[in-house]
Amino acid sequence: MNHPTVLIIADDVEFSRSITARWQMERHVPTFTLLRGDLWPCSVDNFAVAIVGPLRRELLSVVLEPLHSTQQPLFCVCDDAPTVHLVRGRWPRTSVLRRDENWLNILIVAAAEAVLRAGAEARARAAEETCAILERQAMLGRYIVDMRHGLNNALTSLLGNSDLLLIEPGSLSAQARAQIETIRNMTLRIHEVLQRFSSLEKEMNVVAQQVERDSGKYRVAAAAGD
Repeated sequence: MNHPTVLIIADDVEFSRSITARWQMERHVPTFTLLRGDLWPCSVDNFAVAIVGPLRRELLSVVLEPLHSTQQPLFCVCDDAPTVHLVRGRWPRTSVLRRDENWLNILIVAAAEAVLRAGAEARARAAEETCAILERQAMLGRYIVDMRHGLNNALTSLLGNSDLLLIEPGSLSAQARAQIETIRNMTLRIHEVLQRFSSLEKEMNVVAQQVERDSGKYRVAAAAGD
């Protein structure tokens, strides 16, 4: 989620306008998707936070039930105490506010914090997925490095035998000789690839050692500064 979206569902257009106008005063302003209660449910699923305004009683379940089943933060603003108790009882994951004197400021502060937290969690999930991919790639790389000695021995045998076959002119037909030369050339290319793996391993070890030395210098400098 590169830019967070706040979903606002309300029958009252002024309710949605007051939230978006107040949010403009904050440092971080998300994108808004505004819907009337009778237009829900619809194909809006990529949102960081959902805010539900006062709705007709028959629409509460229609709107809150699918939103409550998601993992996204959910806020509901109610006009009266019976509705507050109803929402808290049936949809306990919902953060409920009574529309009183300071409801808008409280809502914006809480929802803005929820947006930031949702963004942080999305970045954390992306980082975990990236780490899992890198770990699989690292495992493959370690396997290739561990196997390179056996592969080098097999390649040495291929090169030696192909050279022995090619060393006596006239012992092979032109077609067979061409095929053996192809095997030899491909073997040399594989050998070059394995040599590159060895070079990369040495380069990565040098970089790791340098990072470790730099980290030690930083720790010493920080300790001296304390």
